[in-house]
Amino acid sequence: MHKPLVRSEPTDAAVAPLAARPPGPAAGTRLKAVIVACAIFMSNLDGTAVVTALPSMARDLGLPPLHLSGAITAYLVALTVSVPVSGWLADRFGAKRLFITAIICFTIASALCSTANGLAEIILFRSLQGVGGAMMIPIGRLLVLRDVPREEFLTATTWLTTPALVGPVMGPLIGGFLTDLISWRAVFWINIPIGIAGIAMVARYIRDVPTKRPPPLDVTGMVLVAVSLAAIVGGLETIGRGLVPAVVPAACLAGGVVLALVLVRHSRRHPHPLVDLDILRIPTFGATMLAGCFVRIGMASVPFLIPLSMQIGFGLSATRSGGVLLASALGAFMTKPMVRFAIRVLNMRHVLMVNTLVYAASIASFSLLEPGWAMPAVFLLVLFNGVTRTISLTTMGALALVDVPSERMSAATPIFATAQQLPQALGVAVIAGTLQLAVMLSGSASAGLPQFHVGFLVAAAGVLLAVPCFARLPHDAGEGM
Repeated sequence: MHKPLVRSEPTDAAVAPLAARPPGPAAGTRLKAVIVACAIFMSNLDGTAVVTALPSMARDLGLPPLHLSGAITAYLVALTVSVPVSGWLADRFGAKRLFITAIICFTIASALCSTANGLAEIILFRSLQGVGGAMMIPIGRLLVLRDVPREEFLTATTWLTTPALVGPVMGPLIGGFLTDLISWRAVFWINIPIGIAGIAMVARYIRDVPTKRPPPLDVTGMVLVAVSLAAIVGGLETIGRGLVPAVVPAACLAGGVVLALVLVRHSRRHPHPLVDLDILRIPTFGATMLAGCFVRIGMASVPFLIPLSMQIGFGLSATRSGGVLLASALGAFMTKPMVRFAIRVLNMRHVLMVNTLVYAASIASFSLLEPGWAMPAVFLLVLFNGVTRTISLTTMGALALVDVPSERMSAATPIFATAQQLPQALGVAVIAGTLQLAVMLSGSASAGLPQFHVGFLVAAAGVLLAVPCFARLPHDAGEGM
């Protein structure tokens, strides 16, 4: 029997056919990650670009701005409830095919959103966008991370977390600029050329993950996931709004929690559950999922509250209020090279614990904002928030999936994506409800700076809940990345 050729031998390149060997780890990983990241960026950008357009949309549609937070929540809810089934669909129909289909769905929904003339239409079309985004995020991660070696994991996840870092903070700037220059409808037009280019790039440069015959779909689990998540977020979204009778939000929240408990029981008994809870037994995955939920609830507050507080409290235009968040994107780019160094000097556990405390403090500091502040000072405060936010997302993203075996990656990525998206939906709903409650308690006619200050403090308190979760991580968590 012939001995296999050693990879470092020069004859390997000449003998092995091109199709039989993968690209170099750095080039192959980065190419796939950049293409997938561009598609995910479109979803993350759109999620917050609408925020700065809300006052303009409200005037055009004759609705209060806070009522239009439903346009944001509808997108996040649809995205969240659709994510869990994506792993099964990828195994059944092929990850590449599903990824392209998701981009097509998202692009068409974007075009429809630009034609909406009422709250019901915008919520419907935003929900369709969420379905497309639900497939893009976990399936994109699956295409990139399934066969990435451990030593390349930080590089791959760095590229994949960039959309989550830059998209939400660039969205308000781009949304504000297009709203002031053209119309709020133009916010949705930008997705059309990006979507078309993404489809072409994926079809040309990304190879599919091999398909397999999955077990029968857990339909009961799928229904329980969708209904429980929709009920919880819907209940939070309608508390104190006067949109529905007061008993409805309470019933939604109670029903959602009960169904979630039923889902846990069902998943533990089903031979092939849609939501594989056993994967949470992996220490780095389980702890990061729980802690990440608390961190991301707080993260969702900043791109939601900053543009609104700048417009309503400071009297800035949509463009200038969105431009304030450009500092956060700048902080993300500045921090990326420092993350690897920080992990080498400290271990991953210490980086996450310390940075979470600092990140919570940076969110709480926004409660000090007043119209008398100089804009450079506001810019620096947002810049520092962007730095700490980048460290959190990059380290959590790298640690979460590093110990997951490749054969279980299709089960892990939907859970990971749900743990990313659900807290954002909850965060926007909780903060919007907090604002509404603060308005009611103060006797004001509408939200002002004092109510926004309360929102920032509530968000910071949520982030602090992640610290005990990170403290439970093993001391050698992430070693070898």
